[in-house]
Amino acid sequence: MSARLAGKVAVVVGAGQTPGDTIGNGRATALLFAREGAQVVAVDRDGGSARETVAQIRGEGGRAEALEADATCEADCQRLIEYAVRSFGRIDVLHNNVGIGAGDAGPAHISEEAWDRILAVNLKSAVFPCKHALPTMREQESGSIINISSAAAVCAAPLAAYKTSKAGLNAYTQALAMENARYGIRANAIMPGLMNTPMAIEGISKGLGVPKEELIRKRDAQVPLRARMGTAWDVAHAALFLASDEAGFITGVVLPVDGGQSARVG
Repeated sequence: MSARLAGKVAVVVGAGQTPGDTIGNGRATALLFAREGAQVVAVDRDGGSARETVAQIRGEGGRAEALEADATCEADCQRLIEYAVRSFGRIDVLHNNVGIGAGDAGPAHISEEAWDRILAVNLKSAVFPCKHALPTMREQESGSIINISSAAAVCAAPLAAYKTSKAGLNAYTQALAMENARYGIRANAIMPGLMNTPMAIEGISKGLGVPKEELIRKRDAQVPLRARMGTAWDVAHAALFLASDEAGFITGVVLPVDGGQSARVG
């Protein structure tokens, strides 16, 4: 690789993944960051899955540590940031990759429980890691924060809570960017579209009782670019660019990685 993150410390929140045939966004990003020279702190609520990610990184000769933490719990977020700073002395990249949508529904049917859970997970999991990383980044006068949103934030989607949470994450990212630009901290969001990842394919297939092959065909057909979903590596490469010095003059951006899905109007 080209060592685009050489000497940098990257915290990837949501670096594990659910089981499936493919790789998830968080694990792919952690692997790519390590391949490009970063020391990675792989954080996940599922400690075993985080350790699997770290084992893959180390198997390729990279440097990484695993940490089990719940990103919706502020005390856990404070602890994970303190661990990264204590272990490596700095934080150059904070990548927030937590999100759920199970139990969601349209506006006429959404339950209070699902609404509260989805908004809490999808927003707190970015807000609290950022809150506790910012003092270190401000002292450094540098840092790149990347929040994983969704094309659902701007596209038609029958998922009221998920869509609202991701639109909120976009707005939060822009506020984060403007408040911290004077400190040399950049904050950007990525909006993946229809992706072939375990959470999407295995998760939705199980939830709807639809065969995976049928679900994949239907999702592929909705993508303008080559009628094929993206992969976690597409998200990871976008994150790598935003994390790198090549994006040193880019902040407050919400970047679609969706094969043209969000550009389709009408």
